[in-house]
Amino acid sequence: MADQPIIIKKIKKKGREHHGGAWKLAYADFVTAMMAFFLLMWLLSSTTPDQKKGISEYFQDPYKISLNGGEDVGDRTQVESQGGRDITSDDPGQVEDKTAEAAALQQLEQLKKTIEEMINTKPEMNEFKDQINLEITPEGLRILITDKDNRPMFQLASSATEEHIKEILRALGSTINGLPNKISINGHTDSRPFPENQSGYTNWELSGDRANAARQELIDGGLEEQKILRVSGLSSSIPLNTDDPNDPINRRISIIVMNKKTEMNIIDSLGGVPSTTVPTETTVPTETTEPAELNVELPTAPAANTAELQ
Repeated sequence: MADQPIIIKKIKKKGREHHGGAWKLAYADFVTAMMAFFLLMWLLSSTTPDQKKGISEYFQDPYKISLNGGEDVGDRTQVESQGGRDITSDDPGQVEDKTAEAAALQQLEQLKKTIEEMINTKPEMNEFKDQINLEITPEGLRILITDKDNRPMFQLASSATEEHIKEILRALGSTINGLPNKISINGHTDSRPFPENQSGYTNWELSGDRANAARQELIDGGLEEQKILRVSGLSSSIPLNTDDPNDPINRRISIIVMNKKTEMNIIDSLGGVPSTTVPTETTVPTETTEPAELNVELPTAPAANTAELQ
């Protein structure tokens, strides 16, 4: 057999053809979408309900958010996030109010120290220091003067003030007058019933008369009359010693140097309007401007059948 020719086929390789970069754009879009998805998952898991509400409002009304700013605009009660007036509150200047309250509290604490020093240094007051209690309360500074066995504040079944209590009340009047705060005076008795009498005089009238007598002694000591906001007699309705309603300690006079909040609460509860002017000297207010004046003339205590009263 004749030799067949050997055919050698050589394949010439060509270089890769350029396919373009469209796939890169698609991949970039995919990565961006995944990043946005995980960012959304992170926001949903780490934000508060108020922040979510703010984000929702951004997509609903971007123009509003661009004006107000902030993360929780939907639930905001202040125009400025750092402070300022609460637009849902009737009290303007919350930050300023807190500063004023702190300053007023400091004044009351200083008044408390001044009275304590006065009690310790004046012999006529130091003798009765165990009957005088000073305490800062949510209402202000409370000055409590109580009865004690053989040391009554008032004469038997009467609103006539004993001499040592006159000196104490007058000294307190001049000291309290150093602050602009309003005060309230409450009279209390024990639970011993007042003897029956034709005039109908009871412990209610007696406690009111004693509170009013304390008011007069404070004024005589230098307290400006217009600083007295309320004078009330509570009889035996709020005993200091609940275990023994007849305890002499339940017969007491409570003087409260009120803070501004308590003063406004009392005025609001009575439907009144606070005075905008502060007199520079002691004056006698008219009946229409003095809420604390007791205009009802109470009957005097009968002298008979009072031996059992303390």
